[in-house]
Amino acid sequence: MKLPQLSVFLENRPGSLLEPLQVLAAADINLVSISLADTEQFGILRLVLKDWEFAKSVLEKDGWVVNVTDVVAVDVDDQPGGLVKMLAVLAEAGINIEYMYAFALRRNVKAVLLFRFEDPDAAIEVLEQAGIGVIQEEELY
Repeated sequence: MKLPQLSVFLENRPGSLLEPLQVLAAADINLVSISLADTEQFGILRLVLKDWEFAKSVLEKDGWVVNVTDVVAVDVDDQPGGLVKMLAVLAEAGINIEYMYAFALRRNVKAVLLFRFEDPDAAIEVLEQAGIGVIQEEELY
């Protein structure tokens, strides 16, 4: 299942990460996952939230530029080589990963990672056929 992820564009300056997070906190919006990437000029704050539509509207109302993209939450064996095994399945199927980041959730002996795929539907199909768990939205929230 694909999950909506918000990408918020930030200036690369002190305090710029704090500001959108203050807006979300003031609106009583809880983060499920967060990632920050940067370049010399700007940063991209990536968020997964239960009420993403409300969060998007709150941020945009405050003047933030927000894009919505799909990510896929994948169960990965939490042991040496667990990620390698999953990545090999994707590589064999020719699935391109644009980026990924860890998610602070452990399920049994699994770690959850979030992936942005070039073709998320194809990635989900390949992962499920290989018996690799793709996490449903309601399981995260």
